[in-house]
Amino acid sequence: MEEELQQPYQQARRDKEEFILQEKIADMIKYGKRAVAHFPRREKQTADEIRTCMLTMLRLAIKIKKKYYKKTTLQELDEELEVLRVMLRVAVDKDYYDPNIAPPLPFKKYEYWSRLNDEIGRIIGGYIKSQK
Repeated sequence: MEEELQQPYQQARRDKEEFILQEKIADMIKYGKRAVAHFPRREKQTADEIRTCMLTMLRLAIKIKKKYYKKTTLQELDEELEVLRVMLRVAVDKDYYDPNIAPPLPFKKYEYWSRLNDEIGRIIGGYIKSQK
């Protein structure tokens, strides 16, 4: 009897945690879209790649919420997060640009965005561990 009562509670708790992942990704997108909007025209391709990564992450988070077997989708989300991290490093690294041209992403914005990504990464890592 007691197990039957705990099972819906555990399911509701798991749904809430998955909603947190989707919410954190949505918050990151809100910040990221504003930061990418200030990229110069010459960096349009980099900005488009970053936007695509963020939206793909949101799409995968929604899929995770709806799927029963989540392991492969979690791994895809983790891969997409790593791609986003690399793209942000490219956008902030001065070595990729001429000495006269500043990188499109200021370092302070990169720091804050990286903290958001690290938090998302920790949540994804916890989900992957719980799936094993």
